[in-house]
Amino acid sequence: MTKQQSKNYTLGILLIVFGVAFLARNLDFIPREVLHYVFNWYSWLIGIGLIILVKHPGRVAGFVLVGVGSLFLLQDLAIIPYLEMRTIWPVFLIGAGIYYLVRRDKAFIPTAEKPDGSMDFIDDTNVFGGGDVLIESQNFRGGKVSSIFGGGNYNLTKAKLAPGNKNVIDVFAMFGGSTFIVPPDWNVRVEVTPIFGGFTDKRSPFSQDEAAKNPDKELFITGFVMFGGGEVKN
Repeated sequence: MTKQQSKNYTLGILLIVFGVAFLARNLDFIPREVLHYVFNWYSWLIGIGLIILVKHPGRVAGFVLVGVGSLFLLQDLAIIPYLEMRTIWPVFLIGAGIYYLVRRDKAFIPTAEKPDGSMDFIDDTNVFGGGDVLIESQNFRGGKVSSIFGGGNYNLTKAKLAPGNKNVIDVFAMFGGSTFIVPPDWNVRVEVTPIFGGFTDKRSPFSQDEAAKNPDKELFITGFVMFGGGEVKN
């Protein structure tokens, strides 16, 4: 069994478990006190987090959802008696800060800025502000963009992707967001995990058809968005 097949089987089993639980609830096969915990909102957070981890092992968003859901489950079970929204918000901020630091140290992105201002890598941070960034690199390889209570617009229409390389832009947004403007012949794969937010692909259908003709021009946009968002467009 391949790794992908294993993921598919695990995801199918999770869906079956949820379906059986719903059926048992509707047929009154599950005691009411159990239903309170199984179908509470924090149980859905745990379930969604588990599905994310099955599809993308090691993804931070999955651990965040499972962790937050588990905290509220423990509070409902009176194992953690003093968990309230006034205490969970600082925990959210601490967790986001830890994720941001781990993300910064996980991979060093060299900023190769050229005399004309173009960059092969981008490493940009927007805090309580932002701006417009024009990238004209003819060998663009990706980078990192962080937006906290701010955001930026990144114009890549004059850039060219590095050939024979997996070009990835890793996005982190918290109460902020970012917009990426790409050439119409680029294939863009959005693999951003949103929590109370979103990241949308607003490219026109025509440009997506054009991009499909150029499989060698591929850009991955990955990362994590919480209470924020972003978009990619032409």
